[in-house]
Amino acid sequence: MDTFKWESVEKQIHSLIKNYGYGEIRTPAFEETGLFIRGVGKDTDVVSKEMYSWKDQGNNNLTLKPELTAPVVRSFIQHNLGRLQPINRLYYIDALFRRERPQKGRQRQFHQFGVEAFGSENPEIDVEVISVAYNIYKSFGIDGMVVKINSIGSPNVRPKYLKELRVYLKPFSKRLCKTCNHRLDTNALRIFDCKNQNCQELLDEHAPLISDFLSDDDKKHFEKVLQLLDHLGIPYLLDFKLVRGLDYYTRTTFEITSSELGSQDALCGGGRYDNLVEQLGGEPTPAVGFAAGMERLLIVLEESLQDLRKSIDIYIVILGERALPEALKIAHNLREKLNLTVVTEPSQRGVKAQMKEANRQNAKFAVIIGENEIKSKFVAIKDMTKGEQVEVKITSILHYFSNLN
Repeated sequence: MDTFKWESVEKQIHSLIKNYGYGEIRTPAFEETGLFIRGVGKDTDVVSKEMYSWKDQGNNNLTLKPELTAPVVRSFIQHNLGRLQPINRLYYIDALFRRERPQKGRQRQFHQFGVEAFGSENPEIDVEVISVAYNIYKSFGIDGMVVKINSIGSPNVRPKYLKELRVYLKPFSKRLCKTCNHRLDTNALRIFDCKNQNCQELLDEHAPLISDFLSDDDKKHFEKVLQLLDHLGIPYLLDFKLVRGLDYYTRTTFEITSSELGSQDALCGGGRYDNLVEQLGGEPTPAVGFAAGMERLLIVLEESLQDLRKSIDIYIVILGERALPEALKIAHNLREKLNLTVVTEPSQRGVKAQMKEANRQNAKFAVIIGENEIKSKFVAIKDMTKGEQVEVKITSILHYFSNLN
């Protein structure tokens, strides 16, 4: 019953993203399982715990897509998009699947929108992607927003940092949760994603931060990102523990949060992934993007969407068999010539019941046509909002409604 709310929100997202020059991409509902293992990381929760995977009759390992960056990269490589133009700006709105405990704003089938920009290693494209996300939420009137941002540097600085992090955490392994003890040996960076309070307190005490290990180039890149955000007036908060939950991120990582969401305040997240295209078999191509939950957005907009009702432009009230052919012709012309939403009465009910139905469907206008109207060549048109009614020649109906537009 809330489909019209989804349509309204999606329409606004499509419009704003296209204003930045991004084109829509659609990928299959499932991919080869190896794509996500190689792209997302085998030690991430997404791959190790949450994917819906199976073998088909041909013994192929397949997975319902749990995220969209890896499928978009696969498509980018497969269709040689990088050779068509130097910069590729792509966006999506799609359904995803993860095996997790259903709760408000998080279901096993959920929906995301997002963008992926390929081809530029410069900080201005990072800022463009952040700006797209920020301005989408701003266009919906969401308050209390801030961009949490960090740089996790280039991959070549990470081994030294991870070594130092393990040196710090090893003596406190008993204070870490079971999952983080496993991560300590496999991918220690993921410990920053843990929701366990003891783990976070341990990190807050004296844990080394990756920002202290950045190369000069990484620092210059990040400083330029922050300068451009300042210039655009986009508020941000440096969060040196923000590493994001997937293995492919490099340099800039960010989340946009809103105080309107309470404790689970993240609206969207993303960052740069300069090595993923090459990692999945393509030419070396820098890239950056974000993904955002549709359900989360609808929760934030819940109150403002209460007054949004599905509506139609015109309901045609038909009185009597003789009026039916002319009514159907009028409806056809209004749809074809003026692109209006027109519903005709299918049940041959009385005028009172039909006007009630026009109200139920939130029609803007009702066109009343019966045998008397056919004889006089005039129909009654009622403005359902104002309650005003006028008589219009049948031959002038198109002209009447075109003037209203």
